[in-house]
Amino acid sequence: MGNVVTSPMLAPLVWRRLARDRWALAGLAVVAAVVLFAAFAPWLAPADPYRGELVASLRAPSAAHLLGTDAQGRDVLSRVLYGARVSLAVGLASQGIALLLGITLGLIAGYYGRWVDAFVMRLADVTLAFPSLLLLIAIAAAVTPSLPVVFVVIGLVGWAGMARLVRGQVLVLRGLEYVQAARALGARDSRILARHLLPGVLPPVIVAATLGVGGAIMAEAALSFVGLGAQPPTPSWGAMVADGRDLLRVAPWVSLVPGLAIGLTVLGINLLGDGLRDALEVRPA
Repeated sequence: MGNVVTSPMLAPLVWRRLARDRWALAGLAVVAAVVLFAAFAPWLAPADPYRGELVASLRAPSAAHLLGTDAQGRDVLSRVLYGARVSLAVGLASQGIALLLGITLGLIAGYYGRWVDAFVMRLADVTLAFPSLLLLIAIAAAVTPSLPVVFVVIGLVGWAGMARLVRGQVLVLRGLEYVQAARALGARDSRILARHLLPGVLPPVIVAATLGVGGAIMAEAALSFVGLGAQPPTPSWGAMVADGRDLLRVAPWVSLVPGLAIGLTVLGINLLGDGLRDALEVRPA
């Protein structure tokens, strides 16, 4: 990850760097648009995303249905707008779980070392040894599919990489003078972890978490595509792509529109994450 800006006084510098990055600004614009679409979906959606009319099934895009209808006659635009809520909720909630586990275990492993470090890192190695998608499918298939289950499953799979990142940062920070001084003055371990080490690991964690949201959205789409994510009739981009996979010749918009929504959202998040990484790097004078 490299060195990062950690001083709050450098925050304006970070924002200036980010503002000069056109690709990062483009990613921020895409992410902001998706968030606004999700927040105002009830007012922006032209129709009820759950209600369909068989007489209106598979209608091509028109003035009545700007992005067409699916096989059940439901408005595709409305379902895409509501699907943004599902994708963002999964991305944020699962990354929240991954952050909580990863930061906690990474701080403990890096600070205490020895058998604690060995145990946490071997647990992380076991988690990372399995292909992520297969592990997600295996865990999700073992329980009743639902959105809360998706939150937890993706979060549990994603903690290991975050823990390794935090642990590496702590190994560097714990040898610095201000941490050693705090220990010499008798500060409790909990205070050192919370007040001295945690702020130092946050910048790279923020970047990793930003990029992780995009990965979580892709993971949710994959689970929903195979029927282990959001369950019908909940609008989910992955499930919408699955619904239209057999209709590509006669009604390509059913799969194409949610597929493009997934691609653009993840691209925007990745561009923003790359911009944050560059802006937070410490550059030599």
